[in-house]
Amino acid sequence: MIGALVLVLALFGTLNENYLSWTNIQVIGEAVTITGLLAIVQTVVIICGGLDISVGSQAGLASVVSAMAFTSSGANPYLGIAAAVGIGVLVGIVNGVVIVYGRVNPTIATLAGLAAYKGVAQLVSGGRAQGYVLNDPFFVFLGRGKIAGIPVMIWILALVAVAVHVMLKYTDVGRNLYAIGGNDTAARLAGININKYLVAVYALIGVVAAVAGVLLTARTGSGQPVSGSEGLELKAITAAALGGCALKGGKGGVGGTLLAVALLGALENGLTVEGINTFWQNVAQGALLVAAVVIQQRRSGERAVGLPH
Repeated sequence: MIGALVLVLALFGTLNENYLSWTNIQVIGEAVTITGLLAIVQTVVIICGGLDISVGSQAGLASVVSAMAFTSSGANPYLGIAAAVGIGVLVGIVNGVVIVYGRVNPTIATLAGLAAYKGVAQLVSGGRAQGYVLNDPFFVFLGRGKIAGIPVMIWILALVAVAVHVMLKYTDVGRNLYAIGGNDTAARLAGININKYLVAVYALIGVVAAVAGVLLTARTGSGQPVSGSEGLELKAITAAALGGCALKGGKGGVGGTLLAVALLGALENGLTVEGINTFWQNVAQGALLVAAVVIQQRRSGERAVGLPH
C-alpha cells in the first residue's frame, strides 16, 4: 500500500509541479477527511464480521439535521452538533438491533438503511441544501480553520484514528471484536456478549457518521441531504478492503485503512488536476475494490460465492 501511494504521488508530482505542494497536500487531506472517518468505522464493523453500506446516508442525514437545528435554535452551533450526534446514535442503534435481533443480513439491513436515511434526509429538507452556517465562527473554524498550520478537519480525523486504533489494539474491547469476526462461535463459548458488541459497533458508526455529517455541513456551508454524501459508502468500503480488512471478518486495522484513504485521495486529486473526466475516477475506484477482494481471496484460498469448485 505504501509503495502504491508513493508511486501515485511520484507520477502526478512529475506531471504537475504543484501537485506535491504543501497547499495541494492540505487540499487532499481535507478532501479525504470525511471518507477517512467513515472508512475507520467501516474497518471496525468489518473486523467483527459485519458491514454498513448506509454510512454515507447517515452522514447526509446528520448534515441536514445539524444545519436545521442550528437554524431553528437561533444559530447555536452546539445544539446543531448535539442534534446530529443524537440522530447518529439513533440510526446506528436501529441498524444494530435490526441486524442482531431481527437476524437480518448486514448487507440487506444497511442497504435498506441507505435508502431509508437518504429518503428521510430528502423529506425533511425538501431535497434542498438546508441552513447557512458560513457566518458562524465555530462552523467556519471546523470547516476551514487551522491549528499549527494543519486544517482542523485533519486533526479531527487524526484524533478519531488514534482513539480507534488504541481501542482495537490495546483493549479487551478490541480483542473481543477481532475474536467475534474471526470465529463468532468460539467467541460466544468464551463468554463474549456478541449481541451487545455488535449493537455498540453500529452505534459507534452512527456517532462517527454524525461527526462526518457535521464536518460536511461546516465544509460546504449548509446541510447536504444527498450531494455531499453520495458515494461515500463505496469509498469507505474500498478503503477498508484495500487497507487489509478481510471482508469475512477478524482481520484489519486503522493504519492500513488510512493509507488506502490517502491513496484514493491522491489518485482522485491527481486525476482532477490533470483534467481527467470524473467518471474515470469512479472506474478506478471500482477497479481497486475488485483488485483488493481478488487479492484477499487468493491469499486465503477462498472462492467467490457462486463459483464452481
